[in-house]
Amino acid sequence: MTWIKTFATAALAAIYLTPAIAQDAPTVDGFNGKIELDVRDSTPDWTPFTPKRAPDGAPNILFVLYDDTGLGAWSPYGGRINMPTMDRLAAEGLTYTQWHTTALCSPTRSTLLTGRNHHLNGMASITETADGFPGANGRLPDQVTTIAQVLRDNGYSTFWIGKNHNVPEQDVAPGASRAEWPTQQGFDRFYGFLGGETNNWYPDLVEDNHFIEQPYGPEDGYHLSKDLADKAIQMLRDKNATNPSKPFYMWFNPGANHAPHHVAAEWADKYAGAFDEGYDVYREWVTGQMIEKGILPEGTVNTALNPIPEDMANPADFVPPWDSLNDDQKKLFSRMAEVYAGFSEYTDAQVGRIVDYLDETGQLENTVILYAADNGASGEGTPNGSVNENKFFNNYPDDLEENMKYLDVIGGPDTYNHYPTGWAAAFSAPFKMFKRYANYAGGTNDPLVISWPKGIEARGEIRHQYHHSVDIVPTLLELAGVEMPEVYNGVEQYPLSGVSMAYSFDAEPDAPTQKDVQYFAMLGTRGVWKDGWKAVAVHSPLSGKSGFDKDVWELYNVEEDRSESNDLAQENPEKLEEMIAVWFDEADKNLVLPLDDRSAAEILTIERPTEEEIRDTYVYYPNTAPVPEGVAVNIRGRSYKILANVEIEEGAKGVIFAHGSRFGGHSLFIKESKLYYVYNFLGIQPEQVFESNVELAPGKYTLGMEFEKTDQGESGETLGNAKLYIDDQVVAEGEMRTQPAKFTLSGDGLCVGYDSGDAVSALYETPGEFEGGTIQGVAVTVSGEAYENLELEAKRIMKLQ
Repeated sequence: MTWIKTFATAALAAIYLTPAIAQDAPTVDGFNGKIELDVRDSTPDWTPFTPKRAPDGAPNILFVLYDDTGLGAWSPYGGRINMPTMDRLAAEGLTYTQWHTTALCSPTRSTLLTGRNHHLNGMASITETADGFPGANGRLPDQVTTIAQVLRDNGYSTFWIGKNHNVPEQDVAPGASRAEWPTQQGFDRFYGFLGGETNNWYPDLVEDNHFIEQPYGPEDGYHLSKDLADKAIQMLRDKNATNPSKPFYMWFNPGANHAPHHVAAEWADKYAGAFDEGYDVYREWVTGQMIEKGILPEGTVNTALNPIPEDMANPADFVPPWDSLNDDQKKLFSRMAEVYAGFSEYTDAQVGRIVDYLDETGQLENTVILYAADNGASGEGTPNGSVNENKFFNNYPDDLEENMKYLDVIGGPDTYNHYPTGWAAAFSAPFKMFKRYANYAGGTNDPLVISWPKGIEARGEIRHQYHHSVDIVPTLLELAGVEMPEVYNGVEQYPLSGVSMAYSFDAEPDAPTQKDVQYFAMLGTRGVWKDGWKAVAVHSPLSGKSGFDKDVWELYNVEEDRSESNDLAQENPEKLEEMIAVWFDEADKNLVLPLDDRSAAEILTIERPTEEEIRDTYVYYPNTAPVPEGVAVNIRGRSYKILANVEIEEGAKGVIFAHGSRFGGHSLFIKESKLYYVYNFLGIQPEQVFESNVELAPGKYTLGMEFEKTDQGESGETLGNAKLYIDDQVVAEGEMRTQPAKFTLSGDGLCVGYDSGDAVSALYETPGEFEGGTIQGVAVTVSGEAYENLELEAKRIMKLQ
């Protein structure tokens, strides 16, 4: 039997100790080592596992991107707004005069992320207007890779600071997917805000993948622009502490110059009287300045302030002549321009701190700095200007008498201000119209300065080549020495839509552009540029006019007529037909159709798919992050009820429920032993206040309110009756109106147990945390059930706890 044991032992050893060759064993691409049973007999190979280093000499990249700034605003272009940091960079580099954008924020930013046209990115417009079509779904498709992903894969550190308006509205939520957030789009770090705008005194902040509260308040010197610069410098310091040899790509997106135009009074006061002559005079003056500086050619003329026929125009975009205004309007509008200018310069000073840091640490020489704006100046302040821009998004008119009350505090925490359309036209001089208008250059021709001391020999020169925001990614990839992959994560990629601008660094100012064609389309407006010619369809965004097949087209030779003042359609019908055909060809290639010109209120309130089913009743709990409006219960235009199960002690006070801000929102709270409900209608004073006629003694309660819709007002507001309840007893009631659209685009979320950011009501101070009791939960319902039935159900739930 001994031989049997010996044979068995040898057989088992052969099974367990001899390496088996599996027919389907996985392989690792690029691994050239040797693998044996014992590591001592094996040879490692780090090749496929070593992080890729950036090409030798690859430059750092700092991209500063403002909002809402036309060509006629800033000092490098001849404008009256002093931009010392930008002036410095322009003197050390190149100023581009014919760089274009999409005419709106999210779509332009998407092109700067991917190098593809905005419809290929699913970004026909801002994310809040996504409408379910391939070119307008609000999500980057798998066929587009971001520049941050490419650069990070090739050895760069990547940072996004400030505004991000490229996350789908329904994903801007604590529990939602992070797939479209910056850190999933190739950025190592993110610090900023996810919406289209935010309150610069009380911003809605996100760090990396989570919502945070601002570090300190305006009473202690807080301003968003300063905070963003602080974070940018800190991130660069942290990188240099451990990885000083890695180049970086930093996208710095301040809240400026987007509304609300917020800045400390001393910065606005620097421009006291600078705009008193009015926007008509400023427009003529700045065009002359641009000609003198060589930004515009001799003979360029200003275009009409109101170029679109009245029957086709959007009344909200009308520009009244300055001499038609009364004294109060002139005083208000001049101050609004001063605040805008101060806001811009203050933010430029913060950018200067970043540039100084790069200089002091020896990094500036090999840093490519781009300083630009994402679309023309904004006309969203309407002809009247506004101390609360949310009125525009609610299609609600401004009132001069109401606005004049805020003259001395415009730009401070008490206002959410925006200048009137006249200043949008002036700061977008000499072109027609402004932001949102993709047919005319006033919406698309924007500032761009590029500085790179090591790589650009020219100093203080101007470049006139025609380019677009899709050209930035190809440019930066060429400078970094890397390429956009044709296949990424197994998905074949759309080709880049743009061309590199690097050739222009060493070209003559008037050398031919290497770009061939560029289409434009935004909110129903459209146009196309090709070989120096431009065709545009006469249409207004958000006008609801439709009739796209009946649009009149205009034709311009922009090589000779930079301001698009001389329509050549009648003289060159064949050329016009050729250009129209080009537009439709580009529209087909880029998923542009269908066109959409519906009103802001109509588009912004479209119900969009979410990870959660739409329901009649929403339950919220304390100690959670604010719930952004895009995913919170929708009470717009309908009856609703709020119920809270609360146990209170002696002296209980504070916010039970709040949503929105002082510029639009509602809140249920306890103050001095009484229950209050306040609906703040677009910040218009006085607030709609409902105060209980009895005091609350210690005990358990169901507290709440009920709004019953009865009618609709002339501007779309909902009219009805409100009742305030303690258990089943009505303790206050009266008429009330609610906003037709959102409380704010800034993202002030729904809160339980406190009020995040700016307080809804002046009757308490933010955060107004609930004290002296326990909030079990708050339910908001838009079902048709009577309050009494819901109150009984709330009590039943209380007993189960």
